[in-house]
Amino acid sequence: MMQFSRTELLIGSENLKKLFSAKVIVFGLGGVGGIVAESLVRTGVGTIGIVDNDVVSESNINRQIIALTDTVGKPKTELFKKRLESINPKVNVEVYNLFYSKENEIDLSKYDYIVDAIDTVSSKILLIKRAKELGVKIISSMGTAGKLDPTRLEITDIKKTSVCPLARVMRRELKKEGIEDLKVVYSKEERVEIELKEDLLEKKGRGIAPPSMMFVPSTAGLLIASEVVKDLTR
Repeated sequence: MMQFSRTELLIGSENLKKLFSAKVIVFGLGGVGGIVAESLVRTGVGTIGIVDNDVVSESNINRQIIALTDTVGKPKTELFKKRLESINPKVNVEVYNLFYSKENEIDLSKYDYIVDAIDTVSSKILLIKRAKELGVKIISSMGTAGKLDPTRLEITDIKKTSVCPLARVMRRELKKEGIEDLKVVYSKEERVEIELKEDLLEKKGRGIAPPSMMFVPSTAGLLIASEVVKDLTR
């Protein structure tokens, strides 16, 4: 397939075949997960699961690849399925239009790799716990909101993280589950202090949607996709 010819030149035909047969599932199709899903399909991953129960909102347009003025209000999974199949008509897209929880579990054993780009701590913990129990590789995104400098992102183990409030909570909660090792992408940048303006606040669940823009979430997504491909072809 000519669309993967430049990839093949870089990683070789055997590694490209590994990607064609690989199965990856991405949880969360926001600023991070959306970039991961698209990057993996453009790289040649043959089967991709996408998990999200959200619809595109107007405030997503500043950073999410699927968010356009004419996609507002539409389910993210539906939009991504169409987009990913347009990129590679041969890709197998498995859609899970749900919020991952104990009530909405997924058979993870058939996947080679799991990408955690979920916002909710309880769902992240559940997903990581299940991955560890099954022995499926997983990489988890820590907080990218309130950050401006994509060069401060890095891939490391959860126990080596600092600064990031989400990583701190995750270290504590994972320790309770007896989990100490987890590959993550996180930022060493301190969160930018902001002045809350009522007319700009978007309600999200019980709290307020955090401030964010294109550069940091997208870069985190690219780093995750790169790491997944390296691990699948290594």
